[in-house]
Amino acid sequence: MKIYKAYAKVNIFLKITGTRGNYHEIISRFMRVESLYDELLFVKKNEDEFKIIGDFSCETKDNTIYKAYQALLKNTKSEELENFMKTYAIEVKKFIPAFAGLGGGSSDSATYLKMCNEVLNLGLSVEELAKIGLEVGADVPFFIYGYDSANVGGIGEIVEEYKEKLLEFEVRTPDVKISTPKVYTTYRKDFFSPITKEESNKLKSMDSLDALNSYSIDEINDLYNPALQEYKELGKHYKNGWFFSGSGSSFFRINTKKK
Repeated sequence: MKIYKAYAKVNIFLKITGTRGNYHEIISRFMRVESLYDELLFVKKNEDEFKIIGDFSCETKDNTIYKAYQALLKNTKSEELENFMKTYAIEVKKFIPAFAGLGGGSSDSATYLKMCNEVLNLGLSVEELAKIGLEVGADVPFFIYGYDSANVGGIGEIVEEYKEKLLEFEVRTPDVKISTPKVYTTYRKDFFSPITKEESNKLKSMDSLDALNSYSIDEINDLYNPALQEYKELGKHYKNGWFFSGSGSSFFRINTKKK
């Protein structure tokens, strides 16, 4: 069976633009990390129940891949999909750290959806897959579209390709398990200051390299200070010139190593 790559992402910038009920609306530049990815493939199995093979700390029912399967089944009512997952397990070779702000779970579930669509000839468009993916998680549509770089808005449902050169990154992930909901709750309680539409449009039009050269770690990511408040040990891992991805705990910078 073919091996599929589920790439990580970093958030070049992440700014809050407002709220929608319990959700936060954002404007963010997602960029694919070419050098960091999980590998997914379908493998034959004997038992009927849905099976994920891989190094996961959560139970199957809580895994984003299983949630993607449930969402796909609900939206397609495909008996072929149901029967296929009785015969095949989804094997995941994990290289993207969890709880790290790199989108590993979202990328895995998006890749799984695309695999099913391709292998089973479900005939779903990219837009239809992205809509199903949004039921699984806010970051999933970006990975469905497969852009190198994109401006992501709303609660993740707005994905607009941003054409620019893919940057090479160094990524460091300290052993700090961060809860994204906790960081957002702290942001809303102690740091709430949505940016204006003008500021949002300015960021959306900037090349990623220009943005990284123009802002500090806390100016470019609204979640860094809330994460630091909740997880003080993060401060020990910060180094000058590095940036913070998503709600963390990963830091990244442009790869300066000579090939």
